[in-house]
Amino acid sequence: MPAHRTRLAAGTALAATLVLLPAGGASAHVRVVPEATAAGGWTVLTFRVPNESATAATTSVTVDLPTGTPLTSVSTRPLPGWTATVEEGDLPEPVDVGGATITRAPVRVVWTADGEGIRDGEFQELELSVGPLPEAGTRLVLPAHQGYSDGTVVDWDETTDDGTEPEHPAPELTTTEAADTHGGHGAPEAAADAGSDGDADAGSDGDADAGTGAATATPDAWGRTLGALGLAAGAAALVVALRTRTRVRRP
Repeated sequence: MPAHRTRLAAGTALAATLVLLPAGGASAHVRVVPEATAAGGWTVLTFRVPNESATAATTSVTVDLPTGTPLTSVSTRPLPGWTATVEEGDLPEPVDVGGATITRAPVRVVWTADGEGIRDGEFQELELSVGPLPEAGTRLVLPAHQGYSDGTVVDWDETTDDGTEPEHPAPELTTTEAADTHGGHGAPEAAADAGSDGDADAGSDGDADAGTGAATATPDAWGRTLGALGLAAGAAALVVALRTRTRVRRP
């Protein structure tokens, strides 16, 4: 390869490296991906854990659960090669959850690798099913602690309020408004009225069935009519063709 082409290829590779490295570094930390965030509901939290060491494997991950707005139900998804433990503990102070006073709740989840763990260039996803989520607008911070096979522990527990990302950001999410089950199209109100009034229920069902039957019968009748017309037209065309053919062959 000519020298100028070699220099060009090397320069291109270096430029690509400079462009890709910042993007990779910015995303290389433990993060949480919630399946849903609606207040009062349950969700699956997926903790995405990349390995950041070239010489050691990730062998443990610990996630601290909130105690000011505790999650009273926490369960883990089995993952081959890992053992998960949900630890309960006393809350700093009693908390009212759904009208009940809670003094103990799940406070920590620990995943421990049974084998090699997460090696260099790999990542793993660890999942929790939790609920019910606290009221809308609640910021749930879930500090994570990543343990390596060489004894190193990296704490992902930093937060900011100005929108910037700290060096070791904690996984977090913010709850949203619960879905409105009574708004929009009036279906829930109609169902409630039907359930409270037997006559209304019968009349409503009868009208609905009748309307459905009429809507179904009309296309069916049209289909049969069009099919009959098509057969008649085909038969007429066949007769004309046969007569024409006979006249052509006759001397």
